[in-house]
Amino acid sequence: MEIKLTYTTPDSQVVQRLQKALDCHPVIAGLLADKGITTADDAKFFLNPDYSRLSSPFELKDMDKAVKRIYTAVSNKEKILVFGDFDADGVTATAMLYQFLSIVEADLSWYVPHRTKEGYSLQLPHIEMAVSMDVDLIITVDCGISSHEAVEAAGKEDIDIIITDHHEPDTTIPKAFAVINPKQADCNACLEYLAGVGVAFYLIMGLRKVFRDNGVWEQFPEPKLSEYLDLFTIGTIGDMVPLVADNRVLCVAGIKRIRMGLRPALVSMARTSRVDMDKLNSDDISFKIVPRLNAAGRISHARICVSHLTCPAPAQAETTAALLDELNRKRQLIEKEIVEDIERRIASDPSILENRLIVLWDSKWEASVLGIAASRLARKHTCPVVLLNSKDDIAKGSCRSINQINIHKVLSETRNLLETFGGHAMAAGLSVKKENLARLKPALTEILALVCTEKDFKPVQKIDAVIEITDITPELVSQIDMLRPFGTGNPEPVFLMKNIWVASSIIIGGCHRKMTLTDQSRKYQVEALHFNLSDTTCLPEFFPKLMVKLKVDRFKQNCVQVIIQDM
Repeated sequence: MEIKLTYTTPDSQVVQRLQKALDCHPVIAGLLADKGITTADDAKFFLNPDYSRLSSPFELKDMDKAVKRIYTAVSNKEKILVFGDFDADGVTATAMLYQFLSIVEADLSWYVPHRTKEGYSLQLPHIEMAVSMDVDLIITVDCGISSHEAVEAAGKEDIDIIITDHHEPDTTIPKAFAVINPKQADCNACLEYLAGVGVAFYLIMGLRKVFRDNGVWEQFPEPKLSEYLDLFTIGTIGDMVPLVADNRVLCVAGIKRIRMGLRPALVSMARTSRVDMDKLNSDDISFKIVPRLNAAGRISHARICVSHLTCPAPAQAETTAALLDELNRKRQLIEKEIVEDIERRIASDPSILENRLIVLWDSKWEASVLGIAASRLARKHTCPVVLLNSKDDIAKGSCRSINQINIHKVLSETRNLLETFGGHAMAAGLSVKKENLARLKPALTEILALVCTEKDFKPVQKIDAVIEITDITPELVSQIDMLRPFGTGNPEPVFLMKNIWVASSIIIGGCHRKMTLTDQSRKYQVEALHFNLSDTTCLPEFFPKLMVKLKVDRFKQNCVQVIIQDM
């Protein structure tokens, strides 16, 4: 399917003004203007952010109630249980809050459920466990907003619950002691972009102030909030929330913190994934660190990660990092087999793609990796994908969406068929009785037909600027690097080049093409890479249009890497 290219033309006066104020390349000024940055002050803050514009944690609904209750629990030596989720967002949030409360010697424990044996979020058996542990207060991180039954059961056992979460709330909110979720309709903090670890970080911000106001830091050393920004950054980038506003400020600082090599877990993971800590960036976090953290919850148990992230011993961290590396390799193999199985089904039965929706299930599929498989298929076929494991009476699975199709809202319209569901606009989990599986695709198709149009299913690529081959210089690329970290809400710029010739090329690694590109004048050349070609036999020698990303070459000083994008 042909990709639709979209262009924007920023205001030329704004571009000129920014270029003059920043003394930057006009392409950079255009990229900033396209983000809605129109003043020199805002542009300078974006390129060199500091903490001066951070939101107050007390703008979040129920924050004041939550921190006062936690202070009381710490002061009275009540038993506190930190309950987290099993993905990278959840384990970083669990590790962060546990480490912070450990400083004040709270009577503390943490728990992360098993993905397949226990399922997502706080449930009735967990309340029974808390009762057996004599827990007085449960603090959830990255979960809890849909745990109505568990919260009600906890209340009957005189256990207070503070929910910190960022997932989409249902029409009603659990009746917990406090609920901190910026997506609540009556929360006016304007922090909807926070990940679960971000909400936990703001809880720590609030706690630190309340502890200071009550003299706690006269007894214990007051921690710097920067000590937790490495965990904040891993969880935030890992959950693919928008890297805007406070998220951007804290992630920029967090990447600097990670590069300092102060957390043995991250040092060891960088080593096993062959990442240079001094040059680590958001790509390394997204594609190297986060998959290894997620692999534990998918293939084994996510508690490995919390222990790993809080481990002070480098030797032990090295051992666990090697284990996470092996689990990630197993995850990749399982995921590959599922995707290949589904592609074979589609090849033999194209009707699977009817109505721009894939809904499939199988008793043999590993439920824990279905979300990743669904992501791959959604990108390739440009449609929402729902995959379920149907081994038990209640099938469990994941769905992934595309473009601006809010899959969480679509699922909410079919709740009569679902046992449980929850998540975000682009990704969600669900469970369905096996007897209802055949009804699921028709129901989802009906809703999609009402809320979507043809254009919602077309692959779209935003072009950030049209450049000439002579624009590609180390100076431009180093300035592009200042726009990092890239991710949701701040995507890596994609540039369009026109009428480009291939002066020479070779195939490396069996499926990658390394080229020397030139323009019609043949006076200027750049090196380029095109990864993972499906066909290495019919290779064009001329490109009327070429989409590229520009990167700093990590291995050659003062050199540019041109990465060709699929057209």
